[in-house]
Amino acid sequence: MEAMMQGRFTLGKQSSLKPPERDDESVVVDEQEIPEAIDDTIRLMYLANEGDLEGIEELLNSGTNVNFKDIDGRTALHIAACQWRTDVVELLLRRGAEVDRKDRWGSTPLADAIYYKNHDVIKLLEKHGAKPLMAPMHVHNAREVPEYEIDPKELDFTNSVEITKGTFRIALWRGTQVAVKTLGDDVITDEDKVTAFRDELALLQKIRHPNVVQFLGAVTQSSPMMIVTEYLPKGDFRAYLKRKGALKPMTAIKFALDIARGMNYLHEHKPEAIIHRDLEPSNILRDDSGHLKVADFGVSKLLQVANTVKEDRPLTCQDTSCRYVAPEVFRNEEYDTKVDVFSFALILQEMIEGRPPFSEKYEDEVPKSYVAKERPPFRAPAKHYPHGLKELIEECWSEKPSQRPTFKTIIGRLDEINNRLSHKRRWKVCNIFDALKLRKKK
Repeated sequence: MEAMMQGRFTLGKQSSLKPPERDDESVVVDEQEIPEAIDDTIRLMYLANEGDLEGIEELLNSGTNVNFKDIDGRTALHIAACQWRTDVVELLLRRGAEVDRKDRWGSTPLADAIYYKNHDVIKLLEKHGAKPLMAPMHVHNAREVPEYEIDPKELDFTNSVEITKGTFRIALWRGTQVAVKTLGDDVITDEDKVTAFRDELALLQKIRHPNVVQFLGAVTQSSPMMIVTEYLPKGDFRAYLKRKGALKPMTAIKFALDIARGMNYLHEHKPEAIIHRDLEPSNILRDDSGHLKVADFGVSKLLQVANTVKEDRPLTCQDTSCRYVAPEVFRNEEYDTKVDVFSFALILQEMIEGRPPFSEKYEDEVPKSYVAKERPPFRAPAKHYPHGLKELIEECWSEKPSQRPTFKTIIGRLDEINNRLSHKRRWKVCNIFDALKLRKKK
């Protein structure tokens, strides 16, 4: 009763940013009647907690301030946002409730709704212009802030431009150009996207390899959340292939080895193998030296206890590039690391052919061809496929995943092909050199 006389509302769920010594999960909404001897302003908060629309209307009509704050800075809108009181939130907003009012701990109604996962309330508050204060990965204790955390104020987007797929932007961080992938404010209610963001972060922290893009840090304690990686100014491999068309066999083999080495590192990662699952030219970047790096782990998977994984729902062309997806993924079956080998085969063939797989078909039609056991035709002249390369491609896109080679095996086969090409090239150069010497003697 003393708390009521001081003007503090104590029932139900409390502020999302209130110090962590409280035990919110144990607090339940009190079903007792509202005491008569309390101020109408505090009564408004009780009625919001109970969802009493008629009582709220009556109080507001009598002149009670819809934006009244108790001594903790909490308003009726804060209270309704913590509960599943969408109708109350709608009423309070209609009657002039301030959508972004902060309590004494800095929490807004939207921050509270996010914390308690009241999705309908979140959408309603966003519709009325509420801006998120805290990210879904926000921690309350400073000691729990990840080591990789980057202060968003350090990221300068002044001259920022969009890069790959529109999901990355170039920014300046501590004097260095970086690539920034952002999880927008508009997806904070999408648990699948937030989970994918968490998974991508977990993966990137584990990865260190010259043929895999380098993770630099992330913004997780404020919204929008971001992943910061090294920026590779030469762009993605898709743009390169569009510009160059069919590549010379030696160039194709060099690039294929870069991709295979990066993928072999991921697949042999301990204790869990990493499946990329979206290996395609747009997710492969070129560095300053012209080497390739595997990037974008937004739909990647860790192989933990089991040797295979299965999606909760079928993948769509919005999740990944359908033109490079293995048939078992499209059929929503269990799959393993060999899905990446299938995608690799298509990229390798594309480098020689100078066109994407089944380029004459719409992208969403291509997986059906793979399921029907069709594969892109070999149209380039036979001399463009060094001995053993066409056979390697066909093994990599085998219908049975178990018959596809590992990337460790692929690297060995590509090295053999590369050595033969190099030897042949040296032999040609030597012959030309010898011929020039003979001409000089004559």
